[in-house]
Amino acid sequence: MSTKSEPAFETAPELVDVMDELIEREPIFHRPEFGTTRTDFERMVVHDFWEIGASGRRYSRTFVLDNLEKRHSQPHEDVWEAKEFQCRQLGPNFYLLTYTLIQDTTRNTRRSTIWQYTEAGWKIVFHQGTIVETP
Repeated sequence: MSTKSEPAFETAPELVDVMDELIEREPIFHRPEFGTTRTDFERMVVHDFWEIGASGRRYSRTFVLDNLEKRHSQPHEDVWEAKEFQCRQLGPNFYLLTYTLIQDTTRNTRRSTIWQYTEAGWKIVFHQGTIVETP
């Protein structure tokens, strides 16, 4: 991919603290310190959360929670590296965090999460992952 097509990955200086807080929570549902049970995951997302997976399929909150519950019901290896973070404020208490995620050293995806800061803390509003084409 040409570097001319790539956007500048700049975060406004006043958003660096927000970005740092959100980086600690990404990739979503892969941070055991924020919980590994269905109840934990329910607390992380708003009631009308949904996502678009790397396949392009849309997934409901219930579908995502069901799959997370299955995934975390038994030990599993979770090898990943997240990088190239950028944060943008979308509105009062709403932020977009984008980044690149490499899983199992081979699966390269671009990720975006819309976060909302609430009285109960950070909540995930929407998430999308897109597989990066290999040349």
